[in-house]
Amino acid sequence: VQLQASGGGLVQAGGSLRLSCAASGRTFTSYAMGWFRQAPGKEREFVATISHSGTTYYTDSVKGRFTISRDNAKNTVYLQMNSLNSEDTAVYYCASRNNLAAAKAPSDYAYWGQGTQVTVSS
Repeated sequence: VQLQASGGGLVQAGGSLRLSCAASGRTFTSYAMGWFRQAPGKEREFVATISHSGTTYYTDSVKGRFTISRDNAKNTVYLQMNSLNSEDTAVYYCASRNNLAAAKAPSDYAYWGQGTQVTVSS
């Protein structure tokens, strides 16, 4: 299983970015996916997750600003990030479970992408 994350970059506060994560090596539609992030000096934290059927959950700090979605035809999961602020600066990782259901703990995920840097300037 390979996960390739892309779409990170430098953006001004209040701006938007869309992250993509292309999956290969397994039946994409059968598994939940998630996005996590890790800021310098901090632990990796949950951002958003989506089940195989499209049920979504978000951490409180991104609710109303971020949207996770999946395109099963393209084997890709997305994270649309709006109204970005400096606290969103981190390396963002996509991950895949060996399970249909969405989950919030990093330990629930079996496969991880390489990460993509998001930097929000104030």
